[in-house]
Amino acid sequence: MDNAQIADAFSLLSKLMDIHGENSFKSKSYSVAAFTIDKLPQQLSETTHEKIFSIKGIGESTGRKVIELLTTGEINNLIELINKTPEGVMEMLNIKGIGPKKIAVIWKEMEIETVGELLYACRENRLKLYKGFGEKTQQNVIETIEFYLKSQGSFLFAQVHAIEASLKSFFKKIFFPLSVNFTGAYARHVETIGELELAIDDSLSSILQKIADIDDMELLEKNITDVLYKITSIGLKVRIYSNEEHGYVQALFTKNSSPEFLSAFTQQYAAVNYAACSAEEDIFKQAGIPFIPPFLREQPAVLLLASERGLPALLQVEDIKGIIHSHSTWSDGNNTIEEMAKAAIAKGYEYLVISDHSKSAFYAQGLSEEKILAQHQQIDELNKQLAPFKIFKSIESDILNDGSLDYSEAILSTFDLVIASVHSNLKMQEDKAMMRLMKAIANPYTTILGHMTGRLLLSRKGYPVNHQKIIDACAANKVVIELNAHPSRLDVDWRHIDYALQKNVLISIDPDAHSTEGFNDVYYGVLVAQKAMVTKEQNMSSFGLTVFESFLQNRRR
Repeated sequence: MDNAQIADAFSLLSKLMDIHGENSFKSKSYSVAAFTIDKLPQQLSETTHEKIFSIKGIGESTGRKVIELLTTGEINNLIELINKTPEGVMEMLNIKGIGPKKIAVIWKEMEIETVGELLYACRENRLKLYKGFGEKTQQNVIETIEFYLKSQGSFLFAQVHAIEASLKSFFKKIFFPLSVNFTGAYARHVETIGELELAIDDSLSSILQKIADIDDMELLEKNITDVLYKITSIGLKVRIYSNEEHGYVQALFTKNSSPEFLSAFTQQYAAVNYAACSAEEDIFKQAGIPFIPPFLREQPAVLLLASERGLPALLQVEDIKGIIHSHSTWSDGNNTIEEMAKAAIAKGYEYLVISDHSKSAFYAQGLSEEKILAQHQQIDELNKQLAPFKIFKSIESDILNDGSLDYSEAILSTFDLVIASVHSNLKMQEDKAMMRLMKAIANPYTTILGHMTGRLLLSRKGYPVNHQKIIDACAANKVVIELNAHPSRLDVDWRHIDYALQKNVLISIDPDAHSTEGFNDVYYGVLVAQKAMVTKEQNMSSFGLTVFESFLQNRRR
């Protein structure tokens, strides 16, 4: 073990002691020791134990730990601290701009335990609400985390979508005039992307030759029919399929389908002559069924539906008539209610539901009863100015540990609708988590169940729930299930929406917008809804203003 490794161990020990609020004098002494050891001209591993204690900057306590490390390969105190520190909190030490003391605040006061959760909190303006964190610090943390996460290699669908046009242009220039198409998980609108897959109508040897001199493309893997590169500037892995195994159209169809769908299709339609097809649409024509877009090629059941009844008219972005679930500067939003409303009007929406955080969400400046009254007065005034556009009074009410909402019935009754969501204590066992949600769903004032599992994609799994029982409870209590369209959530998971539709439970595609730009996230919610074959009639945010008002009035009765 060399001095650099020993210094790293003491540096980590010092940082973890600060995070856990242990003796600051000892913590500082270990930090100084780390600096001293890293600069030593002689290797401690080659120094007698007696001489270690005589080195300036290494005291009795540090010397004993150096010997322990050299003898056993570890420092017991360090191992203990590592074992009681969540992995995600350890990972925060890689984020420049937040030292151990700030990490302690983030973990112990904000109850954030992963880098992804921290990024989400920053984007919702929560970091700057704490002492020692200003607007500039928050923005720096956002930029640093984004850079860090890119280096980890996995991306949200929305992150890849944001650079789709430039990437496609990049590859089309390289392979002009040959066909280039995104395929795989991205084409199927999967929530997270580990590799961006491309099908190119070219041979493997030609693909390798054309990319060989591009500095930003690092070759990671070479197979018989495909190659894997990494775009070093953004950290995105790109797998390129050649036309050599099946031909271009069959390769495109194969990679645009899940293994389950592909297996069922090839068994049922074995007579399809792929060589005679010039596009994917020709494959379905030969099979005698309507074209099934890649985002629906997940489960074999869609083949039966397509062949017997045809596919339904799926929800489209233009079918969304109102913004449900949005936050303003009254809690942790970036824009005023008036700014949010005027932005919604500019986009052609008919109404806006303002659902700021409730009083338990102290980290987001949740609304006290007094603030609710004042906000409602402002909304009444704005509705007079902005008619026929309408702003609805709502709240994102925290579901407390026992399943109750955090306002009295008298206060809950003043809202047009209530979104009930869990934001805290996300590590409950399933039985307790289910009790909590079932009680909240049964509350007569709960209109919408917000982001059902509380998951954050690539960051937090969310709490365990029995989706079928939750959906049954929503059906029994006429509670709408939110499809939270924020790209980091996309919750409820599309895989459970089909059962909700069978039970006649309404879905509501809500952007959870914390700024006017957040309205754009509706797009990602629609893509997810399409995978679940949601129609506009089955989505509450597709209701026009009159229908939406009638729905709320009938439900309140």
